[in-house]
Amino acid sequence: MQGTWATSVGLDLHLELSGARPRAALESALREAVRGGRLVPGTALPSSRVLAADLRLARNTVADAYAQLIAEGWLAARHGSGTWVAERAAQPRPAVAAERPTERQSRYDLRPGTPDVSAFPRSAWLAAGRRALGAAPAGDLAGYPSPQGLPELRAALAEYLARARGVAVTPERVIVTAGFAEGLDLVCQILRARGVRALAVESYGLPEHREIAAVRGLQLDPVPVDSPGAVLSAEVLSSAGAILLTPAHQFPLGMALAPQRRRQAADWAVRTGGLLIEDDYDGEFRYDRQAVGALQALAPEHIIYGGTASKSLAPGLRLGWLVVPAGLVAEITEAKRATVRLSSSLDQLALAEFIASGQYDRQVRRMRTVYRQRRDRLLRALAQEVPDVRLTGIVAGLQALALLPDRLGEDEVVARARKHGLMLKGLADFRAGEQSHPPGLVLGYATPPAHAFTTAIARLCAVLRSAA
Repeated sequence: MQGTWATSVGLDLHLELSGARPRAALESALREAVRGGRLVPGTALPSSRVLAADLRLARNTVADAYAQLIAEGWLAARHGSGTWVAERAAQPRPAVAAERPTERQSRYDLRPGTPDVSAFPRSAWLAAGRRALGAAPAGDLAGYPSPQGLPELRAALAEYLARARGVAVTPERVIVTAGFAEGLDLVCQILRARGVRALAVESYGLPEHREIAAVRGLQLDPVPVDSPGAVLSAEVLSSAGAILLTPAHQFPLGMALAPQRRRQAADWAVRTGGLLIEDDYDGEFRYDRQAVGALQALAPEHIIYGGTASKSLAPGLRLGWLVVPAGLVAEITEAKRATVRLSSSLDQLALAEFIASGQYDRQVRRMRTVYRQRRDRLLRALAQEVPDVRLTGIVAGLQALALLPDRLGEDEVVARARKHGLMLKGLADFRAGEQSHPPGLVLGYATPPAHAFTTAIARLCAVLRSAA
C-alpha cells in the first residue's frame, strides 16, 4: 500500500503502509511513528472509524491493530476518552564529552548589533497589527505587495523620519527593505550598473557591509577615522564614486561626524555627482547630547538615507527603509522587484499603525532610558573593578568601546571570556585597511535581556581582572 494521510479533528497522520496484510502493516507503521518520535506520548489518535475511512481499511482491522498496540504498551485507551500514544520510559542517552561553550551555548552576550529583544513591545505590536488588519483594504492583501512598499508604511515613515531625524523626505522617495543590508545591496547593484567601481568605507565598520559591496563587484577604499570622524582626504574623494558613512554614531568607534566634515562630504557629492550612503542604524538613541540630525538633509538629491527597525524594535522583523534621490527611486524599486524579496504586507501594515499611533515613539523613549541606565551601570562597574579599562563612544547608541591597557590583548580576553560563557567582540574584528587602533572591546550593552545584564557585566569585570 502507498502512504496515506489519516485525519482527525485538528490532527493529520501520515502512515506508510506496506505489505499484503493490512493489520500488520498498520501496526508496524504506528510502532515506527511512536519509536521515531513522530507521535509523541499523549498524542490523541483518530477513532477506529475515522482512521479506517481515511486509510480505506475495514474498521475491525483498525480496531484490532489498536487493541494489539495497547496490549504491547505502545498505545493507551479509556472508554469515552479515545486512544492515545502511551507514556514510555525514557531511553538512556549515550554520554558525551564536555564541550567548550559555543556561541549558542553561551548564556551571556555582550556583542554589539542587537537590542534587548526580550523588551519587544509584544502587546502593543499585536494591538497595532489587529487595528491595521481590521482597517486594511482587501487590495493590500491581494497578490504580492509593491516592491517599493505599501503606501501606508511609506507615509508613516516619511512623517516620522522628517520629524524625528530631520530627513528631507516624501512618501514617494521611501523604499521599504528587509533591513539596511538589503538596502545596501540594492544600492550597490545600481552603482555598478552606473559604472561606479570604488566605494569608500570607514576603516572600522561592519564586515558584512563590506562583503555586500565586494560581492557586487565594488572595490573597497578604506577611509581612516579619527576623533572628528571619517577623514575624507582629497585622494579618497578623487577616486571614490560613492561613500558609505555612519555619521550620527560611527560604528564601532562611537564618534559623530564633525560638522565641517559633514559639509565636506555633502559638497563633494553635489560637486562631483557622487553618491553618499548614510547608515543611520541607531540615530534615535542618544544620551548626553542633542540628537544629530540626518546628513541627508544637506543634499537630498545626492545622499541615500538608510534606517532600520532592527535596533529600535527587533532584527527579526526584517524591516528597514531607504530614502533615495528622486532620480533613483525607479531604478532601486526595479532592482528590488527583480530580487523577489518582498516585505510582508501584514508586517508593513502593523509597523505603519505602530508608528502612526505613537507607539514607536513611546518604545524608543522607553528603551532610550533603559539603555542609558545600562550604560551608566557598565561605566560604574568598570571604573570600580578595572579602572584602567576606559569606555569611549558612549554618548549615544547601543554599544561602547572599551579601550584595553597595552598589556591585554583582544584575542586573549575574548578567548578567556568564551570559556566563562561570555561572548565578546574585539575591535580588530571590524577593521578594514591599514589603520591601526589601540586594542579594545566593542561592548553591546543593549544585547543581554534584563535578567542577564548584571551577571554579564560581573563576568566581564572578572575576565578583565583575571587577564590583567
